[in-house]
Amino acid sequence: MAPHRINSIETRDVRFALDQGAGSDAVHSGAEYAFATTLLGSDNKVFGTGIVLTLGLGNQLVCEAIELLGRELIGREIEELMSHFGTVAQKLAQHPQLRWLGPHKGVVHLALASLTNACFDLWAKSRGVPLWRLLLDLDPARIVDLLDLSYLEDVLTRDEAKTMLLNEAGSRPDRESILRSGYPGYDTSVGWFQYEDEQVKDLTKRAMAKGFHAFKLKVGSRDGERDVRRAFMLRDLTGADALIMLDANQQWTLPRALAMCEKLRDVSPYFVEEPTHPDDIQAHATLADAIRAVPIALGEHVPNRIMFKNFMQAGAVQIVQVDCTRVAGISEFITVSLLARKFGLRVIPHVGDMGQIHQHLVLFNHIALGHDAEFLECIPHLQPHFVNPAQIENGRYVSSQAPGSSSDLKGVHPGA
Repeated sequence: MAPHRINSIETRDVRFALDQGAGSDAVHSGAEYAFATTLLGSDNKVFGTGIVLTLGLGNQLVCEAIELLGRELIGREIEELMSHFGTVAQKLAQHPQLRWLGPHKGVVHLALASLTNACFDLWAKSRGVPLWRLLLDLDPARIVDLLDLSYLEDVLTRDEAKTMLLNEAGSRPDRESILRSGYPGYDTSVGWFQYEDEQVKDLTKRAMAKGFHAFKLKVGSRDGERDVRRAFMLRDLTGADALIMLDANQQWTLPRALAMCEKLRDVSPYFVEEPTHPDDIQAHATLADAIRAVPIALGEHVPNRIMFKNFMQAGAVQIVQVDCTRVAGISEFITVSLLARKFGLRVIPHVGDMGQIHQHLVLFNHIALGHDAEFLECIPHLQPHFVNPAQIENGRYVSSQAPGSSSDLKGVHPGA
């Protein structure tokens, strides 16, 4: 295997306009998705692509932070770099000046995520395999060496993480059939906040015809009765056996969340997502205790493993929506997935990457960590812009066979 040494770092501020109403929720009304994109060039003319999601304004700030953080990667050979990536990630996250802008959150942490994702993409491409195959071929010690487990020693040590992986090794063959059957998806694009009722109905019928039986509806209206009406509308349309997720995008106060969850109880939500402010652990714990039959899901705005640890310790989350474009990339995603396994919690990622990278990570979670194959969110709006777009057949993700993490964007490469 020829060495691949990183010889350049470039960024791209990539933005895509969305159709009217697409991507909208109770707080985000703009019609633009953007990727702060890292491009790691190597001396073998193979490049690694890393992406993190923003909603446009501020995307250039993340790109600037990527360039500042990434200088230390120039000259590193990718196999050597990834042999102890946990140490590298920790050093980057603890930058003596840029850490002040976080720590471990915001623009600087998004930049670290983009860099990290680019490193994993380059690594998989250098070996000529898809990311899921790369991760599954690593032994437990190598996996743990990818992770920054600092500040987790009270709940997850290196030895414990290694043991968890070893304990699942014997039963891995029982779970590898997912590679052939595909990973189940749920359709988030039917229920955007600004879609009128008839559009929601039409898109849901189309999704059902494509094999989906799980759907998400955006709630969080000032008029709570609108949310109730639309939720029961979706339930009536899909039938009792379909799964319906409700996403409030942080718009409820705790008293309002308690009242709305009671009104929505008979919809039988599979989960209620981001019911209140993402930093309010106590409010989530109080709500979780009050609505025990309905799981709380969160992660879209939980920026790091320490916050996830605190939510888990408080019993404030039941479904972990860790996103490798929000935490510090693929390595911190795996760390949070290990934490969730330790606490007996399910992982259903939020997909700021539109499912491109996460289609690989959920296969690793299921086969190597023993997580149930729950669902992976499907958002199709940007599929035409990816070189290797995620393939969905009969409501399931088809296992990607292309080398890398499926992050390459059309027309976006060094020198373009």
